[in-house]
Amino acid sequence: MHQTLGRAPLATHAAVFSQPLSQALTQSAAPSALEEAAEFGRWWFDPETSQIVLSAQAARYLNVESLHHQGLDSCLIHVVSDDMLCLIEQLSGRVAPTAKSDFRVISPVDGLRWLRMTQMPADAANPGLVSGILADITALQHAAMRERLGFELTEFLVGSHPLGDAITNVIQLICKNLGWDWGAYWAAEPSPDGTAQLRCKYFWHQPELDLASFGHESSTLSLAPGESLVGSVWQSGQPDWVEDMVNDLRFSQRTNDRECKLWSGYVFPVTYVSVDGHTHSPGVLEFYSCLSRQPEAQLPKLSATIGAFIAQMAQRIEHQATILHLAQVDEMTGLANRSHFHELVTLECEIASKEGSSFGLAFIDLDRFKPINDAFGHEAGNQVLREFGRRLRALAPEGSKVGRLGGDEFAMLIPAAALPDAATLLEHILESARAPFVYEGIELTVSASVGVSTFPQCGDTCPALLQSADAAMYRIKNNGRNGCHFSSVSNTHALAEQQSSIAQRLALETELHHALHGNELFLVYQPIFDISKQRLEAVEALVRWRRADGTLVPPDVFIPIAEQSHLIVQIGKWVAEQACRDLAILRAAHFKDLKVHVNMAASEFASKNLADELCTLVGAFGLEANSLSLELTEGMLMKRPDQVIPVMHTLRHLGFGISLDDFGMGHSSLALLKNLPISSLKIDRSFVRDLAQQRNDRAIVKTIADLGAQMGLEVIAEGVETEPQLDILRQAGCSLIQGYLLGRPMALAELLAKHPAGV
Repeated sequence: MHQTLGRAPLATHAAVFSQPLSQALTQSAAPSALEEAAEFGRWWFDPETSQIVLSAQAARYLNVESLHHQGLDSCLIHVVSDDMLCLIEQLSGRVAPTAKSDFRVISPVDGLRWLRMTQMPADAANPGLVSGILADITALQHAAMRERLGFELTEFLVGSHPLGDAITNVIQLICKNLGWDWGAYWAAEPSPDGTAQLRCKYFWHQPELDLASFGHESSTLSLAPGESLVGSVWQSGQPDWVEDMVNDLRFSQRTNDRECKLWSGYVFPVTYVSVDGHTHSPGVLEFYSCLSRQPEAQLPKLSATIGAFIAQMAQRIEHQATILHLAQVDEMTGLANRSHFHELVTLECEIASKEGSSFGLAFIDLDRFKPINDAFGHEAGNQVLREFGRRLRALAPEGSKVGRLGGDEFAMLIPAAALPDAATLLEHILESARAPFVYEGIELTVSASVGVSTFPQCGDTCPALLQSADAAMYRIKNNGRNGCHFSSVSNTHALAEQQSSIAQRLALETELHHALHGNELFLVYQPIFDISKQRLEAVEALVRWRRADGTLVPPDVFIPIAEQSHLIVQIGKWVAEQACRDLAILRAAHFKDLKVHVNMAASEFASKNLADELCTLVGAFGLEANSLSLELTEGMLMKRPDQVIPVMHTLRHLGFGISLDDFGMGHSSLALLKNLPISSLKIDRSFVRDLAQQRNDRAIVKTIADLGAQMGLEVIAEGVETEPQLDILRQAGCSLIQGYLLGRPMALAELLAKHPAGV
């Protein structure tokens, strides 16, 4: 079972050497000091007789005693069977001269070693012989293996893999790099009586081996500390070698090693020292081979590295879980915080919508809570909040979700199964609020006002449901507090009439969020012409929204909503990426120097990461920074000048264009202009609309055009719709024109079709 070769003899032992080998014998008998110093041995092989002659050094490498009279069967007795084929091909001269073969040798003393056989060019004096040199490359293999394994382990460490996947992959890496046939991780888990139990949680084996029964048997075991080999290693904290699994009594619980032909192995603990100085032992790793392997010097150090890696990975995942918990849980009460509760309700909306089911949402506000903080301090108030949170959790029916929305506001998601008994549940909530709260021996009393909405009758989104429940709660507040009110359909309609703008905005904001991720947004491009050169100079990317039903939402409706929420940043990133993608297509066609203008909000400009993100973006599509011009209105700029202007300087330094849109509409345009790092400005359409009739507008346009020329800025007139407007702008020295007269906003395909020559 533990034989390393298990093959028929390759050749019979010859008593008489051929003439070429007789000459080689003389050479092999020469002093070997040079070979020892150079760390190589020599060999000569006669393919006709299958006889081989080894130098002393080569014989030592192959772990054979005789230097002479060697047949291949006895000479290669310690070579691993899997490596034999390529070795025979080289010895037989069927490979190119100077070819190299790396193979493994099992030594009773040194364990598994790597050798490299290199064939030398044919000797003219002995044309019938194949000769070469033999070198020990074990150290090189170990170094390469450690480097490769370390790199791959690091990849897993910095990744976001689940613990089970990561450990399984690590086991696979170790097996493949170190030549093991089986690997497993035994995790230490607490048993019902409080003691540790070791269970085989993850394992991997070479796919060509039938180890299914061994794996099943291992996974069903539960080992106590000190029990079997795994338990002993975990208890002692010391690694251990297995030389003969069949006869090792520590494997009495796993009998399938005989059937699967596992023979030798290495078992070591996974340990780490925490920041508090305590040593922790989360588990044990085991690796077994079907070969009779001996202890290998590099493994103890390597096992320490592997064990530390798994421990570190487990710590990282545990740390991530802690961070996630902190991000989702209200620190004071242990309930879901506001954002996580919103996520839970949103998910429930999606599930209920698919299943056609319903659920309730209770909005709970404590009455007379502020006087407690004022009279007894915030710690007293915190005690009330903690205790009320505990009471809510105890009352919550199965499948419900409880959260603290902030301050003295709580919420409970009531699942469909609990809705028939909702009235009783709500009465219990009111009673729990009225029950005294004790702080430092003092009884504190509050009550609660509760409003309830239902899905989908009162809304089909979390904001809509919370709004409806909040409105119902305020009806109780206004009617004396300490009670509960269910929001009905009629109540919801009345609320919508009172707060129509807010309701519509919330609904549209929710729609817009889905539109962003549902491919409902698209871009159109309005040309910007240089009339002095009679060419298409640039295009402005304009975002449009087409609902799934085909209806268009006007930009003046959804853009303000996006600007008032976080969505404008997400939409801005999408627009910039799509515009760069389309510009790359245009550049590849016939628009060699075309630029694209992209509108951006002040909140986007306020981001310190904007410059890096844009550089990465243009680079991804093979564009230059100056091919992208970012448009910002003066009104937006004035909202965050301290944050926006430094970012603008960085962008201009990198080569990006910055255009000041709607110039002339602000109150401090000229004062700002001299300090702004811009490349162009756009004359607001309000000054262009009446150019033919208003002398003052013509004077303003002329002044802006001259000012831009003096400051080295491009001046773009937008909203040009008539020939008289175009003529006046031409006379004023404004050559960059944008408007319906020369081109309406159009899709990318239409732009390519209308301007086949790029002009």
